[in-house]
Amino acid sequence: MLISLAGALIVGACLGLLGSGGSILTVPILTYLLGEDVKVAIPESLAIVGLIALSGAVMHARHGRIQFGIALVFGAFGMFGAYVGAIASTFISASVQLALFALLMLIAAGMMLRRKPAVEKSLGAQPEPRSSRRWRLPADGFGVGAICGVVGIGGGFLIVPALHLRAGLPMRQAIATSLAIIVMNCIAGFGKHLHQLREMNLQVNWELIAIFGVVGIAGSYAGAAAAGRIDQATLRRIFAVFLLILGAFILIDRLARLV
Repeated sequence: MLISLAGALIVGACLGLLGSGGSILTVPILTYLLGEDVKVAIPESLAIVGLIALSGAVMHARHGRIQFGIALVFGAFGMFGAYVGAIASTFISASVQLALFALLMLIAAGMMLRRKPAVEKSLGAQPEPRSSRRWRLPADGFGVGAICGVVGIGGGFLIVPALHLRAGLPMRQAIATSLAIIVMNCIAGFGKHLHQLREMNLQVNWELIAIFGVVGIAGSYAGAAAAGRIDQATLRRIFAVFLLILGAFILIDRLARLV
């Protein structure tokens, strides 16, 4: 129980502090710390991430930061991608899924380490209009959704840059809109995974999902409250190094099992 509470707090706090990236810890916590089967941990992760993202989306919606038109376009294709990704996951072994997950952790870490301070300071700035790139949003949405369905992450570290660079949204709006999209992706992916688990005579741990969801939401609010008092660039670098170490460990572990 204590491990569950601590894990949920860590996931929620990371989401609140960083805006994205925290959900990438959920599957490793469920599998390595709590001993959940990978095939069960992935839909559990989608449910947990979706609950935490929903809480954040409601908060941002009250402040008018979510661009619902863009969220619907990106999210609709994302839901389709998540559904397809969940179907594809049935043909992928658990070890391969975790290996793919580890690769994404390394990519996320690299993106965080490469992020320039200027981007951190642009939270309230208006980027140059990039309406000519918005036609790529459906493809981006489908791709992120497919990844979400296969490995059980929210994909905020991919969605936020896409919304900022393709749709030209300011960073605050991009982060807020990404939460609404994450909720949509998680619903589609979780629904399909749940159906597939029944066919395999497996089921998710609803109590664990509830604990992670509630405590994770509390952690996200605490993290958001503390975000203004912590240097975000330094925090991202520390988190990125942690992801590099954890991602490398998981990748080596899973590759060793595949050999």
